[in-house]
Amino acid sequence: MTVELHHVVEGPADAPVLVLSSSLGTTHRMWDPQVPALRERFRLVRYDHRGHGSSPVPPGPYSIAELGQDVLAMLDGLGVERFSFCGLSLGGMVGMWVASEVPERVERLVLCCTSALLGPRELWDERARVARSEGMEALVEGVVERWFTPALHQERPEDVERAKRMLAATPPEGYAGCCEAIREMDLRDRLGRIQAPTLVISGSDDPATPPEHGERLREAIPEARTVVIERAAHLANIERPEPFARALLEHLSPVLEGRSS
Repeated sequence: MTVELHHVVEGPADAPVLVLSSSLGTTHRMWDPQVPALRERFRLVRYDHRGHGSSPVPPGPYSIAELGQDVLAMLDGLGVERFSFCGLSLGGMVGMWVASEVPERVERLVLCCTSALLGPRELWDERARVARSEGMEALVEGVVERWFTPALHQERPEDVERAKRMLAATPPEGYAGCCEAIREMDLRDRLGRIQAPTLVISGSDDPATPPEHGERLREAIPEARTVVIERAAHLANIERPEPFARALLEHLSPVLEGRSS
């Protein structure tokens, strides 16, 4: 059963729709750095995954299919038939499921710092256990350390603290349920069904989903291409917002050109 996702819609009503899907342990606010560059060109739809932010928190475990069905139900409720989709980490996993499930609805796809299969299973079991038994504070330092490079921790501590607050505020059951979704996920046999032109963005210093994960996606998705953001770890959109936005807009520009012609 789907849940009614908390979402924010911005931008011109007649602009092409772009869905922004967030990382595990974050909310729609993780996309704040990209909003100024996007909201005048697109009808932006940002949302919180089930178990995150202001969305409902059903008991886990969840599945990637359930997270994807939540998104399609949200878009159906908004009357959106065709859309582009940009997802980072867990958001990218949801994007792969959506783009392979309803390929005729997805105009362009951007997959950021993500993977079609992400082990080991024991890692996700442990994170789910700690979230439920000890709370999110027990996970914050270790997770956020992997989100950003050491340079960002030193140069922009305010961004790191903002990310820590976001993760700490995530409902433990929602976080655990999504960890279990990633544990059970294997999207590799779906990738060949994706029809949308696809850009895969990796962070050069991402310890969670290194660039080789992006290369595997490029090889499996028809006519996909890759971009590596230098000096960026897992949340590359926050760490390097300008090159990230440039890559995003370059890939999405044909959608805008098609609407203006």
